[in-house]
Amino acid sequence: MFVSPMLLYKSDEPFDNDEYVTELKLDGIRLILSKFDNKVKLYTRHNNEVTSKFPELLNINIPNGTVLDGEIVVTDSDGKPDFEAMMERFQSKKSEHKVEYCVFDIIYYDSKKVSLPLLERKELLSFVLKPNDGIFLSQWIRGNAEAYFDLVKQQGLEGIVMKSVNSKYQVGKRSNDWLKVINYQYATVYISGLRKDEFGLLLSVEENGKLKYKGIMEFVTPVAKKEFYKQYRELITKENDKFIYLDPKIKCKVKFRNYTKAGLLRIPSFVEYVS
Repeated sequence: MFVSPMLLYKSDEPFDNDEYVTELKLDGIRLILSKFDNKVKLYTRHNNEVTSKFPELLNINIPNGTVLDGEIVVTDSDGKPDFEAMMERFQSKKSEHKVEYCVFDIIYYDSKKVSLPLLERKELLSFVLKPNDGIFLSQWIRGNAEAYFDLVKQQGLEGIVMKSVNSKYQVGKRSNDWLKVINYQYATVYISGLRKDEFGLLLSVEENGKLKYKGIMEFVTPVAKKEFYKQYRELITKENDKFIYLDPKIKCKVKFRNYTKAGLLRIPSFVEYVS
């Protein structure tokens, strides 16, 4: 049975409040696991059934009528989540990457919606789920989000999640009861082109006197986009059926999740223009 998961709002900064629990934000794929009629089924947050992709999760020892919420990850040699490796495993049956399912909430138990506040759901979850190879419970602490986030930044991890201790599980809704704080990285880049079919700005940086491509930025504020359209035509150097290439005169600051293994910026978004 698929249940649309509860979603999070963003917070720019962490804050210390004992009325919230703090968890590590895992860099993987959200996964809903349900067990009814002795059959385990797996779903992404967009209701795509992916049961056959992860056979190692199907022998989970939980009662019938249970629906769990969590994240599947692949970790690197340092034990840190590796999103690119996770996507490799997700997209190819030939991938040998081992997945781990980190469970942080219980939505249904005994075929009934769990309407308890968060801390009581955590307690029920620890009773229902006995961690085993590849499946474990998310670790959390009460409050202390600022210190936790400092550690996340030191380790180069994705971020933290802060959840109200009294929050009910709101199926399919985005709520301020759950907040994510992303450990963004920042870079100053040149806009070196424009994608034609769907909006996207080509980004480059200068390395050893040469421009090096760093990816495509889709997330630009309406005001910044309007400013770009005012001036880009004067900078066109060439184009093909997919891209318009520009003399890299426009410089901007962007934020992004991390560098990919190919050295590109992952999910860059516009911050401000740099003169």
